[in-house]
Amino acid sequence: MTLDEIKQLIDFIRDRELSEFELEREDFKLRVKSGAVHTVAAPPVMTPPPVAAAPAPVAAAPARPAEPAGEDLAIVTSPIVGTFYRSAEPGAKPFVDVGDQVRKGQVLCIIEAMKLMNEIDSEHEGEIVSVYVQNGQAVQYGERLFAIRLKS
Repeated sequence: MTLDEIKQLIDFIRDRELSEFELEREDFKLRVKSGAVHTVAAPPVMTPPPVAAAPAPVAAAPARPAEPAGEDLAIVTSPIVGTFYRSAEPGAKPFVDVGDQVRKGQVLCIIEAMKLMNEIDSEHEGEIVSVYVQNGQAVQYGERLFAIRLKS
């Protein structure tokens, strides 16, 4: 791979705001990583193939958990598109629950994207007051994950 091709690839990754990218060829391996998102090795999760279903009737959107009014809250949002996991493996204790005290840099959850497990760390200190996403649910970039009542 030429230097110009590597520069084009880095521009491609930067334009799409990817937190990590890995390319492996027979005699060449390139790994680019940026931001506060960390990867951890995990066994692949087997998911059943999608099943075609009849269109469901239109229903009202599920209600979001109410946020405590008048409090100083930090909202943690998803930095990537992927699948949200509250724990490191099925059946394990969640990284955090409502009522837990968290510190800066503490792992809150994992988001799987393209078979990579990305740890999402807290950027705040305080108490978890809301968890907006169910375990195993798909999340979009910018979607709310947690609300943290900031430490005074």
